[in-house]
Amino acid sequence: VQLQASGGGLVQAGGSLRLSCAASGFSSETYAIAWFRQAPGKAREGIACISTNGDTAYYTESVKGRFTISRDYAENTVHLEMTSLKVEDTAVYYCAAGWARSAAILTLTAPLDDYDYWGQGTQVTVSS
Repeated sequence: VQLQASGGGLVQAGGSLRLSCAASGFSSETYAIAWFRQAPGKAREGIACISTNGDTAYYTESVKGRFTISRDYAENTVHLEMTSLKVEDTAVYYCAAGWARSAAILTLTAPLDDYDYWGQGTQVTVSS
């Protein structure tokens, strides 16, 4: 059972990247899937979460209007489309799976320990 995050890289400010979180060994559609990021010297923060049926998504204020989270059920994958990237978006990005019926999970207010599975992280670097 694992989550595999991919798609990170180096991009100029204003550019775009698409991250992917591929699930294996379990069906990700039974979990809420969230994206987190951790910049050097900072705490890990939740930035986006999508419900099991994909019709509800939550975003932290700093990424609203720029990032879009979506599900690909055929591929058992969750994507994070990132546009208008800023230097301050530079971080290691992680995906995580949490209990679908938890309001705290869906709204990115649950403790990190509440998430059942974590991906290994993918580096996103935005240059000025």
